[in-house]
Amino acid sequence: MPRVDVLIVSLGGTAGLREADLELSASLRRAGASVEVARVTRARELRTFAAIEFAWAVNARRATARAVDAFAPRAVIYSTTTAALLGPVPGAIRFDAPAAGNRPGRHGVWQRPVEARRFRDASLLVPWSEGGLAEAPSPRAEAVVVPMPVSSSGAGGERDIAAITYGANPEKKGLDRVLAAWRRARREETLVVAGLDGDDEPGVRFAGMLSRAEYRALLRRSRVFVTAPRREDYGIAQLEALADGCMLVTTPSPGPYAALPVARALDPRLVSAELAIRTALDDPLPGYAEHAAAALTAWSPESVDRVVAEDLLPRLIS
Repeated sequence: MPRVDVLIVSLGGTAGLREADLELSASLRRAGASVEVARVTRARELRTFAAIEFAWAVNARRATARAVDAFAPRAVIYSTTTAALLGPVPGAIRFDAPAAGNRPGRHGVWQRPVEARRFRDASLLVPWSEGGLAEAPSPRAEAVVVPMPVSSSGAGGERDIAAITYGANPEKKGLDRVLAAWRRARREETLVVAGLDGDDEPGVRFAGMLSRAEYRALLRRSRVFVTAPRREDYGIAQLEALADGCMLVTTPSPGPYAALPVARALDPRLVSAELAIRTALDDPLPGYAEHAAAALTAWSPESVDRVVAEDLLPRLIS
């Protein structure tokens, strides 16, 4: 078997991470690289983050060793910090947020010190955002920021849904805070909760798990996307909502949160701890969707492809 240019070790613990790895592999191929993806076997659900991530890291080490033997890659990209923690060969590290930021206290008791060594010794860091890089421990390897690409999913139509939120991982995404704010703010409108089953109530409809096409179709029908994450490592759902023409109502949540500065620039009134739902519904700024589309240029597939071809790939296989 011929030697490949890049091996991506795909932890793939969530649908978003799996999609991000597919996007990166496709972009590298468009840049002319040969790419293989080593998919990591899902770890058992254990009692603590520290134990779960150790199990994931062991599985990633095994997957990497097998793939390196099979493909003899010129470069390895570990996709997520966890994939790199026990990596058997040197490589680049792709991450949305480091353990230094999202694994405080006992949740990252072993991950943080190991991560610090891996980030120092990596051939390259490939964060999703400048915010993610800012949280990374130092000293650290040089970095190339490569966003997760985002674009409109289709032509917009009637905005017959007042508001939508994404409810998967409800504790982290602050669904309880969204629902409380919605109950205070709503009049006759309905909030759609996507990605989660639940009991409907007046003004709240749970849409359950949806295909990506179904979910993006709901975004194109919605006026407002509401979210109150307790911490946001990146915020792809918010970026997708902006790309599909929704106004973004959010709390100023901690974390890299790539969409937060965009939301503030578009309409700072809609970024507040109280969730300014009524402001968005009753007093929207004219041209919000058009300004959002312009603000998302750096996340367009074309822009990301340029970064991959001109900045990332030459650094990986120089």
